[in-house]
Amino acid sequence: MKLQGPALRLSVFIGESDQWHHRPLYHEIVRRAHAAGLAGASVLRGIEGYGASNHIHTTRILSLSEDLPVTVVIVDAAEKIRGFLPQLDELIGEGLVILDEVEVIRYVGRPAGQAGGR
Repeated sequence: MKLQGPALRLSVFIGESDQWHHRPLYHEIVRRAHAAGLAGASVLRGIEGYGASNHIHTTRILSLSEDLPVTVVIVDAAEKIRGFLPQLDELIGEGLVILDEVEVIRYVGRPAGQAGGR
């Protein structure tokens, strides 16, 4: 992927307790994204949310949840993201996938002496 320009963001919304062969589903999505050579992936754990079940999952002490919302975010060139979608068809039984056109600006290091703006 070029260091900046148009790209596609893939966001996969699943539950933290979703599994693929006795392992977390989010882990398998990241593993496959890495194997497919996608630019990068991040897993974000939500503190509260609800989905198709209409049941609110939260981190609040009085109502601890074992199935918090998790989002896997992957950004790369549109053709690479679209080529990865069939793998999600195999993995996801219940969840939501969103594709967004985005503009990427990637910072890849600073010249010596300019780190941290000091």
